[in-house]
Amino acid sequence: MGDYTLRVKEILKAHGCTFLRYGKGDHERWYSPITNANFSIDGKIESCISANKQLKDAGIRQKV
Repeated sequence: MGDYTLRVKEILKAHGCTFLRYGKGDHERWYSPITNANFSIDGKIESCISANKQLKDAGIRQKV
């Protein structure tokens, strides 16, 4: 298993998503202009399945 956190953040930024604030534990809150909603991402994403789910939450169809 790898660490997908940096790659997910790069994809989010490329699609116009912005960091809002830190959440509970190691989570972060982000805003997606695609879905016009806030969502959270884990501070350490260790599986591609989790990474792809978090991109899907942001309304991004791209896969890691």
